[in-house]
Amino acid sequence: MAKQHKSIKKKKLGNYPHTMVVFSISLALFVIGLFGLLLIHANRLSEQVKESIEMQLYLDRNLTQKQLADIKKTLAAKDYVAIKSDTAQVRFVSKEKGAEEFIGKSGEDFTSFLGENPLRDAYVINIRAESTTPAQMKGIQNDLEGIKGVFEVQYVEVGFIESINSNIQKISIILLGFAIILILVVIILINNTIKLALYSQRFLIRSMQLVGATGFFIQRPFLNRAAWQGVMSGIIASALLFALMQYAYTQIEELKELQNEEQTYILMGALLVIGCIIGFLSSYRAVRKYLRLSLDELY
Repeated sequence: MAKQHKSIKKKKLGNYPHTMVVFSISLALFVIGLFGLLLIHANRLSEQVKESIEMQLYLDRNLTQKQLADIKKTLAAKDYVAIKSDTAQVRFVSKEKGAEEFIGKSGEDFTSFLGENPLRDAYVINIRAESTTPAQMKGIQNDLEGIKGVFEVQYVEVGFIESINSNIQKISIILLGFAIILILVVIILINNTIKLALYSQRFLIRSMQLVGATGFFIQRPFLNRAAWQGVMSGIIASALLFALMQYAYTQIEELKELQNEEQTYILMGALLVIGCIIGFLSSYRAVRKYLRLSLDELY
């Protein structure tokens, strides 16, 4: 009796190798997620590179503390000034601090033979990543020079900014191309995995047809199982990615500065959806294929 029950269980509709399919889909989704994390961190790195671009605002001499505070308040309100930890990236550099930094870099004390410090107090601001095109930087410079108390505005050469933007754009296009190819490969891999898993069910599918079962009745258990397997695979892949991230952050502390929790959670949610959709569609195509085959073609 036990053997008979076991035999019936093996032939149950939709009961094909579960572990193999989940493992294969999880591995494929993990590779997609890994590449997605690379894109997220690369995008964040490019933003940090752009936001490292600084503008120096040299101020008029003999400004009062109130005037300095007003200028800082005005700068902090500009929408093109970078924000970090809810704080506008505006810092004050006194002429004494400027002279100290210059002497430290050059090793020459120019104040000793000039008799005075010719430098000016300055504000240094960082620009938002999306506002670093040459045309935007020129417009920002003109806007800042119109602030009362600002003597002159300087920033890195336009050629340098164009070089940064050009290189980042090229890298983004290359990564996007790899991502598209990878997704196509993964879709084919998952599709073939499910197709092979359903191969063992082809005669059972034909038997159900012969007793009058409708196509929807036959497909339903396969589709439900495939969708569930896709979700499970997405959860497993997301868990592996999370564990890998935490390990990487403990080994390389600088990576923490590149993390984007919101985009990472969106990526993990996308893995669940992708796994479910690809599993469902692949199973649907495979079952329809076996429904249409003749008896001779099943062998």
